[in-house]
Amino acid sequence: MERADKAGFWQSVTGSLEDDETPRQAAIREVREETGLNAAQYELQDWQVSNVYEIYPHWRHRYAPGVTENREHLFALTLPAALPVKLAPDEHVRYEWVDWREAAKRVFSWTNVDALKRLGERNGLKM
Repeated sequence: MERADKAGFWQSVTGSLEDDETPRQAAIREVREETGLNAAQYELQDWQVSNVYEIYPHWRHRYAPGVTENREHLFALTLPAALPVKLAPDEHVRYEWVDWREAAKRVFSWTNVDALKRLGERNGLKM
């Protein structure tokens, strides 16, 4: 999905924990908010991987004062096909279903690239 606030910046579904949510609950909520898809209807795999990364300065206003790093939990959602997506217009302007290799070339976040490479490895494929 291409970000609404940064033209040319592609990314996967992302988000933050709210209140007492578990990472799984947050993943289900974020998928619905950003794509309109109900992740609870499909196979949502917790890959038991997390990454810590520095929050880009231009996005730090979204976090509590002084927060400069974020922990990201990695999930994979298995869909029966390339389903139609209803984007959240304040977050994304367009989406495309592409091969994981093509997606890895487009995304700007090293954690997204890592997740896509892991997807390929899980399916026995290489870049």
